[in-house]
Amino acid sequence: MICVDPKRLDLAAEFMAKPIGAHSAELQQILGLFRGAPPEGKHVLVCLEPHRKWMLAQMDGRPGKPLKLHKNQVFRSLEEAERAVFRMRWKHYTGRSLPEKLP
Repeated sequence: MICVDPKRLDLAAEFMAKPIGAHSAELQQILGLFRGAPPEGKHVLVCLEPHRKWMLAQMDGRPGKPLKLHKNQVFRSLEEAERAVFRMRWKHYTGRSLPEKLP
């Protein structure tokens, strides 16, 4: 199983600099772990307006159950939304919040 080293802020910085597109092999492994997590409690993005507006949501984990929408967390760019989800998943897997300023 892949473990996320909370000291590898270089990988977090790589993602924050370019959340969409090609990533290093090490970052791809972490993203695979984050994105392949079980659905219960998993943070996801809901597109409210194509190419304009996204909202944070959480999966229930049970088939047919609606997403829990976080109406106070709306994003105007996909990059901004992806960064927010990455921060949440980083904390979930490492137990540590990412600093606002990365190396």
